[in-house]
Amino acid sequence: MKLHKGLVEAVVESLQNVFQKNRQADKVVELVLKSNKKWGARDRAFIAENTYEMVRWWRLVKYVGELGAAGEAAHFWKLFGAWQIIKPVHLGGGGEETLPAWTEFAEIEPSRVLERYKEAMSFPKIAQSIPDWIDDLGHSELGDKWDEEVAALNKQAPLVLRVNTLKSNVGAVRELFGHENTELVSDVPNALVLKKRQNVFGQESFKEGFFEVQDAGSQLIAPFLDVQPGLSVIDACAGAGGKTLHIAALLQNQGSILSMDIDYHKLSELEKRAKRNGVENLETMLITSDDIITSLAGTADRLLLDAPCSGLGVLRRNPDTKWKLKPQFLDNIRNVQWHILSTYSNMVKRGGKMVYATCSVLPSESEDQVKRFAKQHKKDWKFVSEHRTSVAGDGFDGFYMALLERK
Repeated sequence: MKLHKGLVEAVVESLQNVFQKNRQADKVVELVLKSNKKWGARDRAFIAENTYEMVRWWRLVKYVGELGAAGEAAHFWKLFGAWQIIKPVHLGGGGEETLPAWTEFAEIEPSRVLERYKEAMSFPKIAQSIPDWIDDLGHSELGDKWDEEVAALNKQAPLVLRVNTLKSNVGAVRELFGHENTELVSDVPNALVLKKRQNVFGQESFKEGFFEVQDAGSQLIAPFLDVQPGLSVIDACAGAGGKTLHIAALLQNQGSILSMDIDYHKLSELEKRAKRNGVENLETMLITSDDIITSLAGTADRLLLDAPCSGLGVLRRNPDTKWKLKPQFLDNIRNVQWHILSTYSNMVKRGGKMVYATCSVLPSESEDQVKRFAKQHKKDWKFVSEHRTSVAGDGFDGFYMALLERK
């Protein structure tokens, strides 16, 4: 695709927002794409793809562009130019090796950039564009599996829908997108992969609640909770409620679902989504203190703890996470996870079940927390089963889920 200055400017502006203003890449891209209604589908795809690609490969891009840090707009233009030179080699096809004669690219020497690229391939941390400390941590927890996982997490994620069975079915949604444009996912009954990337949120079928966008791995978590119509379910770390909506569909609007979170705005967003999805048995509750948790002791047949975590299992969707994550955050979040698991579990009735889940590939946030809980609470709780998904293994995002039963 021929480079157009306005589009490159949009990518540069997006990168500045991500790296200088510390904003989330997905929110940045969403806002930039809304800023100009004249852009067509190809223009939007160019902006989104180049922004995400450069965020994903940021360490490599800085290395080939010979910049330790990007502070001024001119630095970001230079890095964009460097990325265009290495992109065809690095991603295999596409991109633009010959840069236009713009003043912003005047200092770039393509031969030097390609020479630096060859050098970079000798250093795995740079070649895979991962911070040293995360790479070291991954190796210490996963051993040789980490190399495969980090390479897979650097690939673009597929666009996966979860068909909302309260309003539609897989066959009907496939008809909307065309059988030739969709793929079923084995063992994930309501998942559909769209072969061609597109903006599904503007479509009438989305506005009517026929489907949500949700990774296939994430779609395994609600069924893992063994939800049956008529049960009382609590989703205690609901966020904006992707899994809440799935639980609601499994309940078939029978029984009750209480969605809780510490963020009021996320719960407000969930209420809007639930209305669109045709959910009739949902309540939301803001967690302002542990007293609220205590007041709900022994009330839930099922409890989902989709715990806050590092997000290292969903790097292909949120590549900026790896640049913003800090070791201190990881130490703190493990403490938060343990507090949630050991405190919130009291909301489950005797004979009820609980799922602890994370979107992390690290055992220290997942398996280790569950082992510790099962050991400390063996009088009251029984470990039932666990499951892991991984990009390198089954092509799903890196999720962990463990099912426990209260005796």
